[in-house]
Parts: sequence; C-alpha cells; structure tokens
Amino acid sequence: MGRAADLLGVQPAFLRSLDAAEVLVPHRSDGGHRRYSRRQLGVAQRYRALFDDGHPLASAALIVGLEDDLATANAEVAALRARLSDN
Repeated sequence: MGRAADLLGVQPAFLRSLDAAEVLVPHRSDGGHRRYSRRQLGVAQRYRALFDDGHPLASAALIVGLEDDLATANAEVAALRARLSDN
C-alpha cells in the first residue's frame, strides 16, 4: 500500500480511508496486504481530485459511480451503433 500511496502522491491513510468506507476495496494478499490494480489506482486518483475540489466522500463516491455508469452506457451505445452500421 505504501508503494501505491507513493505513486498517487497521497498518504497511506488516504487509501485506508477509502477501503474503510468500502468505496475502493483492494485485493488482499495471503498475508492480508492491500494490493491495488491499475484501475483501482485510477479510481483512487479520481477520488483524490474530487477531494481536492472540496467534495466530501459521499458526493465523491456518487460522482465516481455516475461517471462509471455513463462510461458503461456510452460503450453500450457505441456497440449498438456499430451493430446497426454492420446491418
């Protein structure tokens, strides 16, 4: 976790707080160490930016969730458009 915090330029406590709030739950090693994927590091970076903009955890979590939903919807629309253009 220390290495992940260093990569993001945050304190390890920041990552622990996201885990405790269950908004970013990392994988765990057999020894119980937190292991973050690249995607999770990107999400943590998004949270950090929202916190820096003054958003509390609840609104940051809502924004991140809505951004993910929008990205999923946009990908589905693009796939449907591609299918329609193939026909």
